[in-house]
Amino acid sequence: MNKIFLTVIIPCYNESENLKRGVLLDVYKYLKTKNFTWEVIISDDGSTDDSRDLTKSSIKKLENFKLLENSHGGKPSALMYGIKKATGKYILFTDMDQSTPIAELDKLLPFAKKGFKVVIGSRGFQRKNFPFYRKLGSLVFTSIRKAFVLNEINDTQCGFKLFDTDLVRKAFPKLQFFRGAKNTAGWKVTSYDVELLHIIKKSGEKIKEIVVTWRSEDESKNKGSGIGRYFRESKEMFLEISRVKINDLKGRYD
Repeated sequence: MNKIFLTVIIPCYNESENLKRGVLLDVYKYLKTKNFTWEVIISDDGSTDDSRDLTKSSIKKLENFKLLENSHGGKPSALMYGIKKATGKYILFTDMDQSTPIAELDKLLPFAKKGFKVVIGSRGFQRKNFPFYRKLGSLVFTSIRKAFVLNEINDTQCGFKLFDTDLVRKAFPKLQFFRGAKNTAGWKVTSYDVELLHIIKKSGEKIKEIVVTWRSEDESKNKGSGIGRYFRESKEMFLEISRVKINDLKGRYD
């Protein structure tokens, strides 16, 4: 069977409020105007709210949309399920809240056609509707991360990323996330992006970074409290950077 051109993977965990905004219809309206073949995979990570029911209702009349109902494992786990089911030549990761609108794909695709197997969105530092403490934290995180790995990349954490499917299928299972304990509570994000991009860079592939439109649109209420979630995620991200650097020094990515 011939591959379709693009698989869009949208991880989902307790996204009720975002789904009610009609984000999946927005994705569909954009994709149906394109002259390439595509599919959309919503990979649910064991949501505890009504996200699955809302997704099923939303995609009933949306062609080429499918829902994966997975057990809870965290965002990387949800993405992995989607990667395994993808049939596209390319895979786009995009978040349910659509803080980076799906139409920003128009900025990434030309570079894929030029031969880049990884094209990532970059939010810049003028992040609309983003709390000051998160802007400051992001600046600190980026500075520390660049001192350890990927100093040529400004934003590793934007959820809008385009990959050659064969490449990401080889790289993603190598993440530390899949070698650790699987007891996961809440929406465990981690800084898996850093390790994934580092693994890809070590394989010899070039990574193209493109500034995209970004405005915080996340209305979800069941992923943890705002500032408490921020500090928890920040701690996990800094630990992840340290692990990536240690693994790199040990030659595990060679």
